Amino acid sequence: MRWDKMRESRNVEDRRGMGGGGGVKLGLGGIAVVVVVGLLMGKNPAEILGMLSQVQQTAPATATQQAAPAADDQGRQFVARVLGDTEDTWTTLFAENGGQYQQPRLVLFRGAVNSACGQASSAVGPFYCPGDRQVYLDLGFFDELNQRYRAGGDFAAAYVIAHEVGHHVQNLLGVSDKVHAARQRLGEAGGNALSVKQELQADCLAGVWGHYAQQRGLLEQGDLEEALTAAHAIGDDTLQRNAGRQVVPDSFTHGTSEQRMTWFRRGFDSGRIQSCDTFAGTAQRG
Repeated sequence: MRWDKMRESRNVEDRRGMGGGGGVKLGLGGIAVVVVVGLLMGKNPAEILGMLSQVQQTAPATATQQAAPAADDQGRQFVARVLGDTEDTWTTLFAENGGQYQQPRLVLFRGAVNSACGQASSAVGPFYCPGDRQVYLDLGFFDELNQRYRAGGDFAAAYVIAHEVGHHVQNLLGVSDKVHAARQRLGEAGGNALSVKQELQADCLAGVWGHYAQQRGLLEQGDLEEALTAAHAIGDDTLQRNAGRQVVPDSFTHGTSEQRMTWFRRGFDSGRIQSCDTFAGTAQRG
């Protein structure tokens, strides 16, 4: 991926030198554990934020000294340029549909971070908080994606960012509020099914961005395969199976590997928001 040709966004806030505060510190290897536990509990990883916050707040605070990263480090540049390219895509698409895109802020952190959704550990992975309209990312997740899930590559990492930006698009379109309200009226299985549709739509919206990145000549041979490999690696069924657990469809919150690949590819091929209606018909079956 020619990410060095992308426009750099000014909406990146780097908190990596600030430390994560006191409390329980989970290593990056804990990401998979927490995600799988969340799946087995039928919980969206974002919903675990409150539990992590309680654990961290009751633990003794310890001072942490972390070296501030260089302003021009490659990881930050990569994130800023991918974010900038998503801004260009969604600004154009919103304008074409008579709207105005409001750009999100992306917060880089290390270890733990405070958000409007609560205090979160790196173990929850990248997430979007509707309360402050910000994406939160520990760059160590990309190492985990590569080493544990064998889903490395620039475009695989870009897919992760674009997926979280997809949640921001859902928030602007009112989808997030509707899903949240509907989940309050449903039981656990019904709520999980809605969560799956919401996550698959974010995958599709990430694919829409990828469509235009390809049109701008920013993708290279093999990039699409990198994103599809990443989508497959973080499917609910694959995570449960790799953890040696029984696959329990009612506990899925993000969709199967096949579903995640299918919906990303649908957005990538069409480049149309209208192609991403995962809430219609039998979208949950992929």
